[in-house]
Amino acid sequence: MYVNSAYLNNSRIDFKDYSAPLVVGSCGTYRLLTREKLPTFWQKGRRDYQILYVAAGKAHFWFDGKEEVVKAGNMVLYKPGEIQKYVYYLADKPEVFWVHFTGNDVKKILEYHGIHLDEHVFYTGTLTEYKTLFRKIIRELQLCRYGYEDYTASLLNEILLLASRQQRSESCAPGNIHAQVEDAAIYFSENYNEKISIEDYAASLHMSTTWFIRNFKQQVGTSPVQYILSLRMVNAQSLLEQTNYSVGEIAAIVGYDNPLYFSRVFHKEMGVSPMQYRKDKLKKSEISAEEETTISADL
Repeated sequence: MYVNSAYLNNSRIDFKDYSAPLVVGSCGTYRLLTREKLPTFWQKGRRDYQILYVAAGKAHFWFDGKEEVVKAGNMVLYKPGEIQKYVYYLADKPEVFWVHFTGNDVKKILEYHGIHLDEHVFYTGTLTEYKTLFRKIIRELQLCRYGYEDYTASLLNEILLLASRQQRSESCAPGNIHAQVEDAAIYFSENYNEKISIEDYAASLHMSTTWFIRNFKQQVGTSPVQYILSLRMVNAQSLLEQTNYSVGEIAAIVGYDNPLYFSRVFHKEMGVSPMQYRKDKLKKSEISAEEETTISADL
């Protein structure tokens, strides 16, 4: 199982905080790699709010005693005091991000973004920006740099804003085009490291390539090719930061047979080579560690 989580002030105790409109208490992500299932059950719920984002695969939730399978591209909202019961199964290949939050204006903020408190599941789409924003919140909570409390709140606001936009685009999508594009995004997300022909995929839907690309871009915010490229780059960044795999190994994992070509694409998208990216991240991590040591010594 892969897990990466962080907590405000390094405390795992849920809390209420009315000192600001929005306060992020914790954030994290789960991916099952070998474990068959991961169940969660809070009989009395929690004191704060929670949003879970199903980024890939699917997850099983129970609301009022009834099971609901939530697929990628949706978020789940829990209010304070609500029973929380959900299970991730390895066979479903779930990737889930979660965030706990509180504040003196949470209800109005959620309502402003069109998120109804009486509904648990709401559509958000599978934008790659969600993963980036959740990971930024996790990193900020881990590093505790100046102003991180305000920054994490602004990042959560941005997530809610993107979700709101996606809900509005859903309501404007004609016929079943929206469902087809949603299925395409999920397919690309789960198979981004394989060779995918956009022309063949559009043909499988009995749709012209131009029409498919136009609708995909309208709903997702980017073209299918750029969407797949973004998935490859995001996962390559993660592997460069969190593993010791060689550039060639990472290239193969994210879908490139030629490491040299992967390096050229990565440099074009990120502005630096994969090796330089890894060195820069390592250097920043070391500097942050030194700063934390200095602060601890001063205290």
